Amino acid sequence: MAVAAAAAVPFGWLARLVETGSAQAFDNRARVAVHSLASPALTGAMWGITQLGSALFLILATASIVWRLAVSGRHRAAWLFAAVVAGGELLDQVLKLLFHRPRPQAFFGLPEPASYSFPSGHSGTSCCFFAMAAMLVAARARSVPAKIAVWAGAALAVCLVGLSRVYLGVHYPTDVLGGYLAGIAWLASVHAFGPARST
Repeated sequence: MAVAAAAAVPFGWLARLVETGSAQAFDNRARVAVHSLASPALTGAMWGITQLGSALFLILATASIVWRLAVSGRHRAAWLFAAVVAGGELLDQVLKLLFHRPRPQAFFGLPEPASYSFPSGHSGTSCCFFAMAAMLVAARARSVPAKIAVWAGAALAVCLVGLSRVYLGVHYPTDVLGGYLAGIAWLASVHAFGPARST
C-alpha cells in the first residue's frame, strides 16, 4: 500500500498540472524533440512496439496466461492476473472520462484515437501486464541474475511502449507518465491484498 500511495500522490500532482495547462509547454517541447528523431525505420519499429500495449495484444496475451495458470492449478494467480490487467484498463477509462484531455495531433498521418488522452491506456495497462507477468516469472527464477533479467525485460517493454505513444504523436509525455503512475498504483493495491507470487 505504501507503493500505491507513492504512485498515487505524484499522479494527483501531475493530473493537476494537466488540468491547469501547466504541463502543456513541457509536453509540446518534448513532442517536438522526440519527433525530430523520426525516420522510416524507426517509425516502423515504433508502430510494432506500440502493439504490445494494444487492446488486442493484451486481451489475447492475458487470456493465454490466465488459461495456462488455471490449467496448471494456479487458480488464485489466474484470477489476480486477470484482475490486475482488466482492472487497470477499467481504471484508465474512468480516469480518461474524468479528465477529458483532448488528444494531440498525431504524427505520420495516423488517425486520432477516439478516447481521451490522459492518462495513456497503452502505458498504464501494459505496465500492469508486464509487471504482473514479471512478478510471476521472477518468483520461480532460481537465481538473482535471472530475476533481474526478467524485471529488466519487463521494464524495457513498458518504457518502449510509452515512448512509442509519444513518438507516434497519439499521446503527450505527461499522458504516458500518468499512465505509468496509475498502473503502478493499481498493481500495488491488488498485490497488497493478494500477492500472486505466493500462489
